[in-house]
Amino acid sequence: MASEAAPLYLIAFAVGNLLGPLTIGHFFDTIGRRKMIAGTYLLSGLLLAVSAVLFNAGLLNAITQTIAWCVIFYFASAGASAAYLTVSEIFPLEVRAKAIAVFFAIAQCFGALGPVIYGALIGDGSEPFLLFLGYLLGAAVMIAGGLVAWFLAVDAEGKSLEDIATPLAVAGARRRTGSVRAEGATRPLSP
Repeated sequence: MASEAAPLYLIAFAVGNLLGPLTIGHFFDTIGRRKMIAGTYLLSGLLLAVSAVLFNAGLLNAITQTIAWCVIFYFASAGASAAYLTVSEIFPLEVRAKAIAVFFAIAQCFGALGPVIYGALIGDGSEPFLLFLGYLLGAAVMIAGGLVAWFLAVDAEGKSLEDIATPLAVAGARRRTGSVRAEGATRPLSP
């Protein structure tokens, strides 16, 4: 592949990455986030494993591998976009922004390892089998994420966020009883 053509392949990946959330994103609210996140992660993992096998067998060229990865990115990006938002929904309103920031930071740390790991696997290109193993590792991580979503995620479709996680202010108000006096005050001051 000519180096001048490389950006065209990246544009194709970007299009697949964008179209997934745009075209199937609404199903995460109607069918349900738990089902859709699990389904998109599991499907992405399985498709990546299939493309890894095809890559290892030498059946893919730059165009067919790009097409395969565009399809994978289509589903994976939709699932990942919804997962970022969904993970914060299980936290009370007052800490949702912090929760999404923490999970985003953790994901970025793991994402930063990708170039290091795959750069080592690619090496000088003399051992494509190592890259095949890397693709299988990526597939296994996606499948594991899908299983975690299936078994541990909450069903949130058709519910308000306050029904999923009660805001701290409401939960605290339920625990308070008696008069509403400033803390430490024993009785109001008389003039």
